[in-house]
Amino acid sequence: MKIILAGSSHWHAGMHLDAARAAGGEIIGVWDEDQQHAKMFARSNSLRSIDRFDDVLAAGAGVILLMGHPRSVPGRARRIIEAGIPLILEKPAASSTEILSELLELTRQRNAFVSVPFPNRFGPAVIAFRKLQRQGRAGAIAYGHFRIVNGPPERYAEDGVPWMVDPGIGGGGALRNLGIHGIDAALDLAAGTLRLRTSYIGNRIHNSPVEDHALLVLEDEAGAIFTVEAGYTFASMRPGGDFEWRIVSANATLIDHGDKAISATLDDGAGTELTPEPTATRYRLCMRDTFDRLARNEPATISLSDYVAAMSLIDTAYRKARE
Repeated sequence: MKIILAGSSHWHAGMHLDAARAAGGEIIGVWDEDQQHAKMFARSNSLRSIDRFDDVLAAGAGVILLMGHPRSVPGRARRIIEAGIPLILEKPAASSTEILSELLELTRQRNAFVSVPFPNRFGPAVIAFRKLQRQGRAGAIAYGHFRIVNGPPERYAEDGVPWMVDPGIGGGGALRNLGIHGIDAALDLAAGTLRLRTSYIGNRIHNSPVEDHALLVLEDEAGAIFTVEAGYTFASMRPGGDFEWRIVSANATLIDHGDKAISATLDDGAGTELTPEPTATRYRLCMRDTFDRLARNEPATISLSDYVAAMSLIDTAYRKARE
């Protein structure tokens, strides 16, 4: 699979480079709005830099991974879709849900392939739970808890993307940036419509324009409760922070902490340690799945409509918190 990494200055560019290589991709070029950054990134990784975005479109890529500033990404995504090239769209891809919805409409009109990386869909707890469901052993979901709490927002300035703490550009803070992964997990596991019951969003520690902590309580049509917690309140800048994916059903409990994961099932009294998958390397699984889908000419596992659904629910959470 020939792939171009468009947006080398995004803080996830290194993870996507690793993911593309691990998935067997042939990286045929690197591009960025900042040509010098693209050249430096390409040189340090033995890749070819591309100066003009027009040349990105003409390079013959089997898929383009687009990442960058939310105000410039939508226009470039539109050009990729109109050129008929499959797209992997990294977040944040727009400053508002409305702009993403317009892109989704174009995607539907063109029957375009657009995949969005939500790598925790490929975490060990989720994969093990889906296997139990296929075996008819999971039982109804009772509760899910999805927590991502990372270090303070100053880390974005260190990564060269200070606009992440500008609500007019990033569209919000910890909930929009980190909590969206938990929202996607709840939407993916929920039975029917997911309703927001409680929304707490605040800034308790850092003097930042965006929230540093959020806690949501959601309920699906079957009565399952999902809580989503996101924050910039972990007292360290190290990667990983405080991470937990917990799924509890009638017959199973699965817990994923990134560096450790376990599964317990009532019907056989078993308790097992699952093979862990570090959160950073889950992008490899996401990329491999995207390549496989493209090779089989199948729709993306995680699509732009999933992204829009998560963004819309976050919009509702912000409104409810204000009220």
